[in-house]
Amino acid sequence: MKRFLSVFTLITLLFIGVSCTKEENNVPNDLQIQNFVWKGLNAFYFWQQDVPNLADTKFSSQEQLNSFLSDYTQPDELFYSLLNDYPTTDRFSWIVDDYIALEQLLSQGISGTTGVEFGLAYETGSEVDIYGYVKYIVPGSDAETKNIQRGDIFDAVNGTQLTVDNYRSLLFSRLISGYTLNLADYNGGNPTSNGISVDLIKTEVQENPIFITKTISIPGHTVGYLMYNSFTSAFDIELNNAFATLKNDGVTDLVLDLRYNPGGSVQTATYLASMITGQFNDQLFTKERWNTKWQNYFEGSNPEFLVNNFVNQLSDGSMINSLNLSNIVILTTGGTASASELIINGLNPYINVTTIGTKTVGKYVASVTLYDSDGYGREGANPNHNWAMQPIVLEELNKVDENDKDGFDPIILFPEDRSNLGVLGDETEPLLQRALTFISTGSRMNLANKTATEINDFSSSKSESITSTNMYVDKKLDFVQ
Repeated sequence: MKRFLSVFTLITLLFIGVSCTKEENNVPNDLQIQNFVWKGLNAFYFWQQDVPNLADTKFSSQEQLNSFLSDYTQPDELFYSLLNDYPTTDRFSWIVDDYIALEQLLSQGISGTTGVEFGLAYETGSEVDIYGYVKYIVPGSDAETKNIQRGDIFDAVNGTQLTVDNYRSLLFSRLISGYTLNLADYNGGNPTSNGISVDLIKTEVQENPIFITKTISIPGHTVGYLMYNSFTSAFDIELNNAFATLKNDGVTDLVLDLRYNPGGSVQTATYLASMITGQFNDQLFTKERWNTKWQNYFEGSNPEFLVNNFVNQLSDGSMINSLNLSNIVILTTGGTASASELIINGLNPYINVTTIGTKTVGKYVASVTLYDSDGYGREGANPNHNWAMQPIVLEELNKVDENDKDGFDPIILFPEDRSNLGVLGDETEPLLQRALTFISTGSRMNLANKTATEINDFSSSKSESITSTNMYVDKKLDFVQ
């Protein structure tokens, strides 16, 4: 699920200003990780040319670099200090001290979770107190066995009122193995306790991102509905099988529900776009723009490396089940990001894309996993530590050189109503119902429930994940010898 940088020594010599290679022996042991951080960012970071401390000419020797690195005792402190205008311009790059857990999450969708996916919002009129609302329950999780469901409200955890100051320690601390959610009645956004509590335990769960696949018949249309919650490549075959079902059902229209999908693999997004269409095989889906030195290298040596074309096969050779659609409806919210937005952006020049919901995040850049090895790939990683970086290395553009840095405004504004979320996949669920109305009538009027307001979540279970709004690329830099 990552772009493994398996052969890099030649380019390292060309790019890095310090007159030494990664294998240099005069890096003190206590600066090995910091040395990896600086050199990896200097080589690959998308905004490298905009960060003075990452300039190729910043240091003339390894000793000068060591002196600079010695001011940072913590690798993550150095990492975030080197990001471009963090956390405003670059709020997407991150670093971890355990790449084993990272690999499980990225490639397999495995994480420790209670199974409750939720949003967090301010209580009405408050800038301190917050409450949670359940978006969905992950199958196979502890929450699936408990009395909790979509639409439930909670305003306290372990008996403590949720606030902007304590929600992370109560809900997201790596030190806790579970918690008790204290449920409440919505009460117009000022929840009141109803005396019900749910005890939840974190377990390792592999979440299947293909949450719902079904076919709905309405007058004149056979509508496929797919709720897809993450671009996880371990489930590419299952995704293709879901499209086989839709194809066999003879769907004429598709509602693609990405409202809670924060992104993932660019390759999987390319597969999904190819499943939706099929008539554009080998044409350009998206193109990449790297930092100046990588862009110049690719344009001069391998321009095809920069393009992601529509395809008709998965990586294992399986033929893609394509619907050959010329219209699609995509459901979006403030939780729709990165690879989800790539689907919208990449398809826009080719077919009619109608978005229904609220504005998306605006994640137009992609990352890569860098390890502390000679080639920055997983093989040969430094055995003395488990640190790895996920820096932004490129931006994605569509066929006409466009992306949306501020997020995509919906063509039909239709916020979710926290007091009436409905049952996902049911034809009466408000967003799906609005999509079916559009398909049957063509009406683009904003018919949202008057009680629903366009308010973004304060936070959410997915946005607090280390891989929130992540979009990553899957190719290897293995052509450099």
